[in-house]
Amino acid sequence: MAHIALPEGLPGITSGFAFRPETAKPMRELAHVLLHGPSTLSPGERELIATYVSSQNDCYFCQTSHGAAAAAHLGKDSGLVDQIKRDFLQSPVSDKLKALLVIAGQVQQGGKQVTAESVENARKSGATDLEIHDTVLIAAAFCMYNRYVDGLGTWQPRDPEMYSSMGEHLAAHGYVTPSMEVVPT
Repeated sequence: MAHIALPEGLPGITSGFAFRPETAKPMRELAHVLLHGPSTLSPGERELIATYVSSQNDCYFCQTSHGAAAAAHLGKDSGLVDQIKRDFLQSPVSDKLKALLVIAGQVQQGGKQVTAESVENARKSGATDLEIHDTVLIAAAFCMYNRYVDGLGTWQPRDPEMYSSMGEHLAAHGYVTPSMEVVPT
Protein backbone atom coordinates (compact mmCIF):
# COMPACT_ATOMS: atom_id res chain seq x y z
CA MET A 1 0.00 0.00 0.00
CA ALA A 2 1.36 3.40 -1.00
CA HIS A 3 2.51 5.73 1.77
CA ILE A 4 0.52 8.64 0.28
CA ALA A 5 -2.68 8.83 -1.77
CA LEU A 6 -1.29 7.93 -5.19
CA PRO A 7 -3.59 7.28 -8.17
CA GLU A 8 -4.79 3.69 -8.00
CA GLY A 9 -4.10 1.09 -10.65
CA LEU A 10 -0.86 2.64 -11.88
CA PRO A 11 2.23 0.51 -11.24
CA GLY A 12 5.55 1.70 -9.88
CA ILE A 13 6.82 5.05 -10.98
CA THR A 14 3.77 5.78 -13.13
CA SER A 15 1.70 6.48 -10.02
CA GLY A 16 4.23 9.02 -8.77
CA PHE A 17 4.36 10.58 -12.22
CA ALA A 18 0.58 10.89 -12.33
CA PHE A 19 0.55 12.36 -8.81
CA ARG A 20 3.02 15.09 -9.78
CA PRO A 21 3.22 15.53 -13.58
CA GLU A 22 5.41 18.62 -13.39
CA THR A 23 8.25 16.55 -11.89
CA ALA A 24 7.47 13.58 -14.13
CA LYS A 25 8.29 15.49 -17.31
CA PRO A 26 11.99 16.15 -16.58
CA MET A 27 12.42 12.70 -15.02
CA ARG A 28 11.05 11.05 -18.19
CA GLU A 29 13.17 13.28 -20.40
CA LEU A 30 16.32 12.35 -18.47
CA ALA A 31 15.52 8.63 -18.73
CA HIS A 32 14.86 9.03 -22.45
CA VAL A 33 18.18 10.77 -23.14
CA LEU A 34 20.16 8.30 -21.03
CA LEU A 35 18.53 5.08 -22.20
CA HIS A 36 17.03 5.75 -25.60
CA GLY A 37 18.92 8.72 -27.06
CA PRO A 38 21.98 8.67 -29.33
CA SER A 39 24.97 6.93 -27.76
CA THR A 40 27.87 4.66 -28.61
CA LEU A 41 26.43 2.26 -26.03
CA SER A 42 23.45 0.37 -27.39
CA PRO A 43 20.05 0.89 -25.80
CA GLY A 44 20.25 -2.73 -24.61
CA GLU A 45 23.56 -2.10 -22.86
CA ARG A 46 22.22 1.04 -21.18
CA GLU A 47 19.08 -0.81 -20.07
CA LEU A 48 21.34 -3.54 -18.61
CA ILE A 49 23.16 -0.88 -16.57
CA ALA A 50 19.81 0.47 -15.28
CA THR A 51 18.63 -3.07 -14.54
CA TYR A 52 21.80 -3.99 -12.68
CA VAL A 53 21.70 -0.89 -10.49
CA SER A 54 17.99 -1.40 -9.80
CA SER A 55 18.64 -5.03 -8.82
CA GLN A 56 21.38 -3.94 -6.44
CA ASN A 57 18.93 -1.45 -4.92
CA ASP A 58 16.32 -4.24 -4.70
CA CYS A 59 13.72 -2.19 -6.60
CA TYR A 60 11.45 -4.84 -8.08
CA PHE A 61 9.53 -2.54 -10.41
CA CYS A 62 12.60 -0.92 -11.98
CA GLN A 63 14.74 -4.04 -12.29
CA THR A 64 11.85 -5.93 -13.86
CA SER A 65 10.62 -3.21 -16.23
CA HIS A 66 14.12 -2.22 -17.38
CA GLY A 67 15.16 -5.86 -17.53
CA ALA A 68 12.23 -6.43 -19.89
CA ALA A 69 13.29 -3.43 -21.98
CA ALA A 70 16.87 -4.75 -22.10
CA ALA A 71 15.60 -8.17 -23.17
CA ALA A 72 13.45 -6.56 -25.88
CA HIS A 73 16.51 -4.74 -27.23
CA LEU A 74 18.68 -7.87 -27.00
CA GLY A 75 16.51 -10.30 -28.95
CA LYS A 76 14.27 -11.24 -26.02
CA ASP A 77 17.23 -12.66 -24.07
CA SER A 78 15.88 -12.58 -20.51
CA GLY A 79 18.49 -15.18 -19.54
CA LEU A 80 21.24 -12.62 -20.14
CA VAL A 81 19.36 -10.07 -18.06
CA ASP A 82 19.11 -12.57 -15.18
CA GLN A 83 22.80 -13.39 -15.49
CA ILE A 84 23.75 -9.69 -15.38
CA LYS A 85 21.81 -9.32 -12.13
CA ARG A 86 23.36 -12.49 -10.64
CA ASP A 87 27.00 -12.28 -11.77
CA PHE A 88 27.77 -9.96 -14.66
CA LEU A 89 31.48 -10.80 -14.58
CA GLN A 90 30.63 -14.32 -15.78
CA SER A 91 28.13 -13.14 -18.41
CA PRO A 92 28.74 -13.19 -22.18
CA VAL A 93 28.97 -9.40 -22.55
CA SER A 94 31.97 -7.35 -23.65
CA ASP A 95 34.82 -6.56 -21.30
CA LYS A 96 33.92 -2.91 -21.79
CA LEU A 97 30.37 -3.44 -20.52
CA LYS A 98 31.67 -5.49 -17.59
CA ALA A 99 34.04 -2.63 -16.68
CA LEU A 100 31.18 -0.12 -16.94
CA LEU A 101 28.98 -2.33 -14.75
CA VAL A 102 31.74 -2.30 -12.12
CA ILE A 103 31.58 1.50 -12.16
CA ALA A 104 27.76 1.43 -12.04
CA GLY A 105 27.92 -0.84 -8.99
CA GLN A 106 30.35 1.50 -7.30
CA VAL A 107 28.05 4.47 -7.95
CA GLN A 108 25.15 2.46 -6.51
CA GLN A 109 27.15 2.07 -3.30
CA GLY A 110 28.04 5.78 -3.25
CA GLY A 111 29.64 8.20 -5.70
CA LYS A 112 32.89 8.29 -3.75
CA GLN A 113 33.21 4.52 -4.21
CA VAL A 114 34.19 4.98 -7.87
CA THR A 115 37.92 4.46 -8.13
CA ALA A 116 40.52 5.77 -10.56
CA GLU A 117 41.45 2.12 -11.10
CA SER A 118 37.94 1.15 -12.23
CA VAL A 119 37.79 4.15 -14.57
CA GLU A 120 41.20 3.27 -16.00
CA ASN A 121 40.12 -0.35 -16.43
CA ALA A 122 37.04 0.82 -18.34
CA ARG A 123 39.25 2.94 -20.61
CA LYS A 124 41.60 0.00 -21.19
CA SER A 125 38.54 -2.07 -22.13
CA GLY A 126 37.59 0.50 -24.77
CA ALA A 127 35.18 2.80 -22.91
CA THR A 128 35.21 6.45 -23.85
CA ASP A 129 34.92 9.27 -21.35
CA LEU A 130 31.36 9.89 -22.61
CA GLU A 131 30.45 6.24 -21.96
CA ILE A 132 31.96 6.45 -18.47
CA HIS A 133 30.07 9.70 -17.84
CA ASP A 134 26.79 8.22 -19.02
CA THR A 135 27.29 5.06 -16.97
CA VAL A 136 27.79 7.14 -13.83
CA LEU A 137 24.73 9.25 -14.64
CA ILE A 138 22.55 6.21 -15.45
CA ALA A 139 23.58 4.60 -12.16
CA ALA A 140 23.00 7.80 -10.17
CA ALA A 141 19.66 8.48 -11.85
CA PHE A 142 18.47 4.94 -11.21
CA CYS A 143 19.36 5.21 -7.56
CA MET A 144 16.99 8.21 -7.54
CA TYR A 145 14.28 6.45 -9.56
CA ASN A 146 14.53 3.33 -7.37
CA ARG A 147 14.27 5.31 -4.17
CA TYR A 148 11.33 7.29 -5.59
CA VAL A 149 9.42 4.10 -6.47
CA ASP A 150 10.18 2.31 -3.20
CA GLY A 151 10.09 5.39 -0.97
CA LEU A 152 6.48 6.07 -1.96
CA GLY A 153 5.55 2.44 -1.40
CA THR A 154 4.17 2.16 -4.93
CA TRP A 155 2.19 -0.82 -6.19
CA GLN A 156 4.58 -3.23 -7.90
CA PRO A 157 2.63 -6.03 -9.57
CA ARG A 158 4.22 -9.43 -10.10
CA ASP A 159 2.66 -10.22 -13.52
CA PRO A 160 5.58 -11.10 -15.85
CA GLU A 161 3.46 -10.51 -18.97
CA MET A 162 2.74 -6.91 -17.90
CA TYR A 163 6.49 -6.25 -17.60
CA SER A 164 7.22 -7.97 -20.91
CA SER A 165 4.67 -5.77 -22.66
CA MET A 166 6.05 -2.69 -20.87
CA GLY A 167 9.59 -3.61 -21.92
CA GLU A 168 8.54 -3.98 -25.56
CA HIS A 169 6.87 -0.55 -25.43
CA LEU A 170 9.88 1.10 -23.82
CA ALA A 171 12.29 -0.48 -26.29
CA ALA A 172 10.20 0.66 -29.24
CA HIS A 173 9.17 4.13 -28.07
CA GLY A 174 11.46 5.21 -25.26
CA TYR A 175 10.39 7.25 -22.28
CA VAL A 176 8.90 10.40 -23.77
CA THR A 177 6.03 10.26 -26.23
CA PRO A 178 4.98 13.12 -28.50
CA SER A 179 1.95 13.78 -26.31
CA MET A 180 4.11 13.60 -23.14
CA GLU A 181 1.79 10.96 -21.71
CA VAL A 182 3.07 9.09 -18.69
CA VAL A 183 5.18 6.07 -19.52
CA PRO A 184 7.07 4.01 -16.94
CA THR A 185 10.70 4.67 -16.15
